[in-house]
Amino acid sequence: MTEPERRPRPRAFRLDGEQIVPPKSAKPLEAERVQPSVFEAQIDVFALEAEAAPRGFVEEEKAIEAAQKRGVLRSMLVSWGGLFVSAVAGLLSLAGGMWLTNLVEDLFAHSAMLGTVGLALAGLALVAAAAMLAKEIAAIARQNRIAKLHIALAEARLRDDIKAAREHVKELCKLYEDRPETGRARALVLEFSQQIIDGRDLVDLAERHLAHPLDAQARREIADASKRVSIVTTVSPRALLDVLFVAAQAIRLMRRIAEIYGGRPGMLGFFKLARSVGAHLAITGGLAIGDSLLQQVVGHGIAAKLSAKLGEGVLNGLLTARVGLSAMAVCRPMPFSAEKPPGVADVAPFLFGDRSSGG
Repeated sequence: MTEPERRPRPRAFRLDGEQIVPPKSAKPLEAERVQPSVFEAQIDVFALEAEAAPRGFVEEEKAIEAAQKRGVLRSMLVSWGGLFVSAVAGLLSLAGGMWLTNLVEDLFAHSAMLGTVGLALAGLALVAAAAMLAKEIAAIARQNRIAKLHIALAEARLRDDIKAAREHVKELCKLYEDRPETGRARALVLEFSQQIIDGRDLVDLAERHLAHPLDAQARREIADASKRVSIVTTVSPRALLDVLFVAAQAIRLMRRIAEIYGGRPGMLGFFKLARSVGAHLAITGGLAIGDSLLQQVVGHGIAAKLSAKLGEGVLNGLLTARVGLSAMAVCRPMPFSAEKPPGVADVAPFLFGDRSSGG
């Protein structure tokens, strides 16, 4: 019986085309032990995005929470400045009380009727002052509640804590229970909270159904304010008028955005809100505008003076939009997670020359 004919072994090749030739002295089995082809390391783009998204989310939340703690969540008596303001307010209250007491006594000295009328008016003034103070305290408490809810929802989403997410999402729905336009969204979110779902997904669903419509309103307010500021400061003949108008629009915009998200800031509440917005602007960086952007917006062939006024209008509009975006981040009762936080070009595209056609 003849020995079966030995078939030639197939040659091995690398992926880059280089042929692997086994040494002549190697036995057939040893030739199979030659080191296999080495694949080049490939970058996993999806893994990088998955790692980068939480980092960006955490950094953004750190900036917002730091701004909220510096302004809205900060107590008024934790600094020397707050102690000074409180002491001066107390002295002014005592001085006003003594003046009012002396006035009523003088009225009674002249006539019993005048004294009675003066006493009644003083009583009404005190009742109105107490009501205003109670309203201020309630407004500050509501702002603190929204800021704490924002931080709690951010932590629940980051930790994927379903128990905390359900608790705080219900609190979010309770915050808007006096707004009929949110009724359907609240019912849907509460239904989601009873289902078996991850904490992160529940917060995202609440954001899409409850916060997203409010975001649309806030973005419209920012766009309208930026447009008004850019137009008025372009045609205004006096720099003082520009400053006053920009300040008035910024104050109105911050108050309006706070109202959209459920806050009702009074005078003291607005000061705390403005402090938070200023802190957020300082943390996230100022507004940098280059000459190339101004040339793009202004264009060529316009008189130098008119170009300067247009540039001022654009800068003031951009500054107003930036203030509105910071107020939006601070007043929002939950973090940006499922929705991307808007930028200046998103809310005011008309300020960016060629891209103004979309707005």
